[in-house]
Amino acid sequence: MRLAKLQKLKPLSRIRPQVMSAPERQASKPEESRRNVIIGAAVISALVIGLIFFLLFRATGGGPTEPALEGAIRAGSPEFDQHHSRIVLDAPEADEARRALGDIVMTLRTTVRNFTGRTLNGLEIRAAVVDHDGNPVKERTVVVIPTRQKELEPNRTLPVQVMLEGMSESDVRANIKMEVTAFRFK
Repeated sequence: MRLAKLQKLKPLSRIRPQVMSAPERQASKPEESRRNVIIGAAVISALVIGLIFFLLFRATGGGPTEPALEGAIRAGSPEFDQHHSRIVLDAPEADEARRALGDIVMTLRTTVRNFTGRTLNGLEIRAAVVDHDGNPVKERTVVVIPTRQKELEPNRTLPVQVMLEGMSESDVRANIKMEVTAFRFK
């Protein structure tokens, strides 16, 4: 009888090898969920860091601000009107470039000519990109002398370059302007 019962049993080769027991299935799930959590955290971290850098670069906007020229002759004073016409700026030229951050940077250039007969030891210039109505899209005032050069003697020239940052493609950049806003004599 025993032999008959043993013969009725299924041979071992018919058992399905791909069937997993319950503990084996549960062991692989924590590895997959842990991997998904790590990947998700890495993607979120990368997005947050990228957003922080984008906002920091956009916040700089017009670039570093330079101090105003102290003790200078400004518009409205009789001496300004007298000498302003003798500090001549050539017609400005501009270069435009797109940065990786998506904004547009314009570099405005001109040459300053001192025909006042006196040495300038202070010069402040305003550079602007304007729209069709003459309203500034982006502007910046810089102290050229003594910041970039100590002084400008009579009948001498000085090349000036001003960078305007943070413009977008939708900004109307119709024209550029550069003008003397203040000066000081030696």
